[in-house]
Amino acid sequence: MDTNKLEQIAKLLVAPGKGILAADESLSTIEKRFILLGIENTEENRRVYRQMLFTTPAIEEYISGVILFEETLYQTLHGAEGEKTILFPDFLIGRKIIPGIKVDQGLQDFEGSEVEKITKGIETLQERLIDYAKSGAKFTKWRAVFTIKDEAMPTDACILENAKLLAKYALFAQEVGLVPIVEPEVLVEGSHTIDKCKEVTERVLKVVFEELKEKEIYFPGMILKPNMILPGKDCIDQSNSKEVAEKTLEVLERCVPDEVAGIVFLSGGQSDEDATLNLNEIVKLAQKSGKNLWPITFSYGRDLQDSPIKVWQGKEENILLARSEFYKKAKENSLASQGKYLN
Repeated sequence: MDTNKLEQIAKLLVAPGKGILAADESLSTIEKRFILLGIENTEENRRVYRQMLFTTPAIEEYISGVILFEETLYQTLHGAEGEKTILFPDFLIGRKIIPGIKVDQGLQDFEGSEVEKITKGIETLQERLIDYAKSGAKFTKWRAVFTIKDEAMPTDACILENAKLLAKYALFAQEVGLVPIVEPEVLVEGSHTIDKCKEVTERVLKVVFEELKEKEIYFPGMILKPNMILPGKDCIDQSNSKEVAEKTLEVLERCVPDEVAGIVFLSGGQSDEDATLNLNEIVKLAQKSGKNLWPITFSYGRDLQDSPIKVWQGKEENILLARSEFYKKAKENSLASQGKYLN
């Protein structure tokens, strides 16, 4: 294991003023988004859409890395007629943007539950990681999800099994020289309070880091991608950014070792504006505390892409405007990652 290489890549991914674009939507997820806009879900349309994002001028000012879906890792950028095609990972590297890849294979029911989920893909992971590394990926992401339902869920058994998988994944990734992004997400769906989210997220993170320590994961070469502490979408009492920031930082300070390379938040079903505002408030509060723990930034998918895809609508004539919108969203979140966003 080349720890120096892992640490170097991790530091670049959480460089000041930069964050990660999550362009790793599964085929079913991107189909849902395309259908809403009347876009046919073909491989070529998916390639064109992602090419539009990746070729946005000067986006490397704000984007340090891109999480790709497996299909996208092997697709090529098409230039003008007669120009040589180039694989997306090679193109991104040429722009000083680090290519990564989502390596989990989705979710399945946990022990017969219709609510609790376990992440698939560990059996074939080692073999796939070797191929991904050869194909240009420098970092990886594995997502586990936890649903809050009544007092019974998430169960200790589900938390532990997902934590063991996250730790095993992180070890496999580091062994082949790929930085693991560890993503334990407490879902925002439900009517739970912000304090319930805080309690569950703390439970989850403590178990996850126990398992990561057990596998002797090299923390300076690993990034955490957690949820913010938020009330459920259907909770009557919705919280402001100040409360979200206070409770989020409190949990992180209790659970996350100082050695972890950085924290990149997921947007987790928030609106574009809320995800940016909450990130901004978290960073401002962290700066004010003076504790100077880990770099904090974003790893957003929907928050960066929702408005650009609506502008694009699958039409070539809208690409320039859609790129402009993507650049704007990336810049806003860059400012938020520095505590400088003014809405």
